[in-house]
Amino acid sequence: MTRKLLFEVRLLHFNQKIKVIKIVKKSKLRLAGAFVHALRRVVPKKIYVSAVILAAGSGTRMNAGVTKQWLELRGRPLFAASLAQFQLCPKIKEIILCVKEDEKELFADVRERYGITKLKAVVVGGNTRADSALCGFKKISDKATHVAIHDASRCLVTPEMIDAVIKKAVLYGSATAACRATDTVKLATEDDLILSTPDRKTVWQAQTPQIFETEIYRASAYLAREKGIEVTDDCSMVENAGFKIKLVDCGKENLKITEPIDLYFAEAVLKMQSDTMKREHRKAKI
Repeated sequence: MTRKLLFEVRLLHFNQKIKVIKIVKKSKLRLAGAFVHALRRVVPKKIYVSAVILAAGSGTRMNAGVTKQWLELRGRPLFAASLAQFQLCPKIKEIILCVKEDEKELFADVRERYGITKLKAVVVGGNTRADSALCGFKKISDKATHVAIHDASRCLVTPEMIDAVIKKAVLYGSATAACRATDTVKLATEDDLILSTPDRKTVWQAQTPQIFETEIYRASAYLAREKGIEVTDDCSMVENAGFKIKLVDCGKENLKITEPIDLYFAEAVLKMQSDTMKREHRKAKI
């Protein structure tokens, strides 16, 4: 493979209607003469979104004695809470759940136990997050126009958030849930000395779901493997392939359970949502 030309297809949108195909040769972007042409960008009439839910982590920072996905929030495991939200989103057509190899048997009855009728398969993840996402991606339907990658521990996501990101992914090819940074962020050296301070207006915190056209994801994953690129999320992988990604503000409540304190934050968010619903219900009666 190293002796052959390495081609990468980059899809650049013009007026949300046109794709221009560019070719990369040995990592240098160049126009490929007769091979470069414009294609009419047609948004599929039928959107088929496959969700890949990642629940293969170890959760060592939780120090809970069980893996993070099995921690409970209001009597329900974190992964089950995430699955339920994707089940409720009409645009999600199927769900692939990625789990740890030594826990696969524990997930055998997830479909029946939690009523996740969209669950198509439970697959064993890889050694890294990126590997797990790719394992799930390989199991999605051939009909899928888009794939949504989501961390199971980000269990406060809502169907409305998922739908909002899907809509932008359809328009832009790629989109991710995120929230604007409210704190001043510092870039630092390896010695923990401040290197620079980016403009807060341009700083966002990436979340999930991260949703991509299937061909964009496939091309990006292939290129990352060929170049040996290690990434911490799927957006990084797609960015490295040269694609643009639309940020969708889903608010701070779409938090990720990473440390013990996050469970308390999640409880507070759920209480806030419950109180809001009660107030709206009372107003409706007046």
